[in-house]
Amino acid sequence: MTALAVLTAAGCGSGRTGGGGDGGIVVGTTDKIFSLDPAAAYDNGSLLPETQAYQFLLNLPPGETKPKPDAAEKCEFTSPTVYTCTLREGLKFANGNPLTSASVKFSFDRMVGINDPNGPASLLGNLEKTEAKDPRTVVFTLKGANDQTFPAVLTTQAGPIVDEKVFPADKVMDDNEIVAAKPFSGPYTIVSYDKNKLVEYKANPDYNGALGTPKTDSISTRYYATTENMKLDVQNGDIDVAWRSLTPTDVESLRKSDNVSVLEGPGGELRYFVFNMNTMPGADPAQKLAIRKAIASSVDREALATNVYKDTYTPAYSSVPQGFPGATEPFKDIYGAKPNKEAAAKFLRDAGVAAPVELNLQYNSDHYGGSSSEEYAAIKTQLESTGLFRVNLQSTEWVAYQRERARDAYPLYQMGWFPDFSDPDNYLTPFFAPNNFLQNHFENPAITAQLTAESTEPNEDKRLAIIRQVQTDLARDHISILPLLAGKQIAVAGKDITGLQETLDPSFRFRFGVLSR
Repeated sequence: MTALAVLTAAGCGSGRTGGGGDGGIVVGTTDKIFSLDPAAAYDNGSLLPETQAYQFLLNLPPGETKPKPDAAEKCEFTSPTVYTCTLREGLKFANGNPLTSASVKFSFDRMVGINDPNGPASLLGNLEKTEAKDPRTVVFTLKGANDQTFPAVLTTQAGPIVDEKVFPADKVMDDNEIVAAKPFSGPYTIVSYDKNKLVEYKANPDYNGALGTPKTDSISTRYYATTENMKLDVQNGDIDVAWRSLTPTDVESLRKSDNVSVLEGPGGELRYFVFNMNTMPGADPAQKLAIRKAIASSVDREALATNVYKDTYTPAYSSVPQGFPGATEPFKDIYGAKPNKEAAAKFLRDAGVAAPVELNLQYNSDHYGGSSSEEYAAIKTQLESTGLFRVNLQSTEWVAYQRERARDAYPLYQMGWFPDFSDPDNYLTPFFAPNNFLQNHFENPAITAQLTAESTEPNEDKRLAIIRQVQTDLARDHISILPLLAGKQIAVAGKDITGLQETLDPSFRFRFGVLSR
C-alpha cells in the first residue's frame, strides 16, 4: 500500500470508560474505518476491525512471520498451480450460519467480481478460479506456477471470509447492515458500531483459529480527530491504549509520564525517495548512477531518525525492513552508516560529473505526515553540506503530486510504503519489477530474473539467498530508490495493561485478543 495512514475520524470524549465496569479495555486511534466490507477495504483503518472480526484461511499469530492455519486446518500446494485448503470442522459465523468451502469460494469470487476501486482485489491477480470441492475443501487454481507469495496473500485484506447468506454477491454492503447481520467468525464480534466514533467488540466463544482465545472479553475502539486529545486521554487514564498515530513530540512527552508505558515494535512502514531514471541529472547512465551513489554516501539516516522523528523511526539500509526474512543492510555495507564526503566526491569525479550537482527534490506535506517538511529540509541540508549538491526543494499537495510524478515531472521525489502482506517480496517486486508502480523507468533484466526466481522458488533457504542477493545488487549497481527510514510501531498503554508488546510485530496486525489487565 502506498498510502500511509489517513489521520481523520470523529469525536473523542472524556470520562473513565477505559476499563469500564466489566474490566473491558478501550483502544484509541486516529485511523479511520473506510468500510467493514472486505471488498471495499484496503486501508489501515479498516484492517483494524477486519483483524478482530473476520476469519481468514491463513493468519499471522503474534510474533509469526509465516502464515498459519486459521479457518483452515491445513493448506498446501497440490500441484505447481493448485493450492488446496482443508477447513476445520464445525466452523460457523456469529449468527449461526455455517462457514464452509462455499463461504470461502463466495468470498473470493465476490472480491474479484466486485473489484471495487477502493478494495484489495488487485492482490488476487494470480488467482484463476476458486472451487469448493466438498464442504471442507477449497481449491485455488493459479495463473502462474509456484507462487510462493500466495499463502501470504491469503492473510491480507483480500482474504477475509464472509457469510454468503448475508453479503450480496455483486455490490458492497453497508457497514450498519453488516453489524446487524453478525457475519463474523473471528476472535471478536462487533456488538455496537458508531462509525469512526466508538466501536465495541465482544469475544466470540465459537472462534476456532490461529489467534487463540481472547484474553479480554470486551474491547472498545474510540476514534479521535486529533492526536492531542488521544495523547491526553491515554495519559490521564481515560483510555487504556493509544494506537496510531501519535506524533513524535507526543511520544517523546509520554515517555516522561509515570502513568503510561511507551512500547515499540518493528514496523512495516518504509520512507524513501525515488529517482526518475530518465529525468534525474546526469549526461548518461554512468553519470546518473554516480550521482545516485554520491547521494547514497551523503545522507545521514540516523540524524533523520533522531532529530526529526525522535527515534520513532529507525534507519533503513534496504527496501526490505529489518525483521523480515532475508532482510540485509546493503546500503550500510556499501556506502556506510554515516556520510562519507570523500567517497561521494570520488563517485562524481570518476564519472566526470561536475559539482555541485543541481537536484530538484519534490516532497509531499499532506500525505506522509506533518514532519515531512522537516525531514526533507534536513535532507537538503545534509546534501548541501557536502558541497557536492545544490538542492531545490519543492512541495506539492497529494492529488497533484500523484498525477505529476507519473508524468515525469519530478526527477527525485518522496514516497512511502506499507506492506500488503508480511513477505519480503512485497518490498521488492512492486518497486523493481517491469511496469512497477513507481513508474520511474527502472527495469533491469537481471533484477527481473531474480525477482521471478525468488517468488517461485519453493525451497525457503534458496529463496532467501536470492532475496539477500537482489538487495545487494540493487544497492550496488542500480539505486532506483534510496531507502531512508523504517517506521517503528508505537503504542502507549496504562501501566496495568499487559500483552500489548506481543502484537507489535512486522505483520502490522493489531490483535485485540492478546490484551489484558
